[in-house]
Amino acid sequence: MEAGKINAPGMETAFIPGCTVSESIFSQVGAQAVCFSLTAQTDISAESYGAPKIVMVLQGELTVYTEDACWRLRCGEGIRLPVDVPVGMRNEQNENCRYVEIGFQEVFTMNQMITPGKVWMFKDLLPYQQGRIVNMDIVHEPQMKFVLMSFAAGTGLTEHAAPGEALLFALDGEGIIGYEGQEYTVKAGEMFKFAKNGRHYVKADSNFKMALLVSLMKEH
Repeated sequence: MEAGKINAPGMETAFIPGCTVSESIFSQVGAQAVCFSLTAQTDISAESYGAPKIVMVLQGELTVYTEDACWRLRCGEGIRLPVDVPVGMRNEQNENCRYVEIGFQEVFTMNQMITPGKVWMFKDLLPYQQGRIVNMDIVHEPQMKFVLMSFAAGTGLTEHAAPGEALLFALDGEGIIGYEGQEYTVKAGEMFKFAKNGRHYVKADSNFKMALLVSLMKEH
């Protein structure tokens, strides 16, 4: 996934009838993110992992299953996968499905609201507050953060840069992203990637919520 471009469902990773497609979109110390595209009635076999993963559905519906449980996730919803338990993914619908799987290293702190096997709507995890920006850490450790942010209309972040790459997920409403001298409007369901040390700002003319996966690593 290229920095400085909006990635909307269906824009980059093409759907191939009868196939599943995966693409690494973020790979930094502390976290990795892979985007999966599943056409109608396709699946990914159950696998187990020794470190936590969070799934975020960007398009369509996704069925997540283990031997003993099954969850159906709609667009915008997420789930924390259980560790060391085989988990599979299915698209049981007649429409395409796209989701992102974010994997974390074993040493980290996760928000107590995010428990394994519980489905949540990302945008509903934090409120809007008039005239304010609200932040909620989902996962954090010294080398990375995965955070949710709500911007009330008229608020924003002044231009700044992060020491590592960052991946923005628009969750609700529309936001204006200034990046390296250009402005972009991102809408719910879209992604935007920042290169390390990329100068950027965020403005919200109307209410806007987003998630941000950011590397805090500095190169020596």
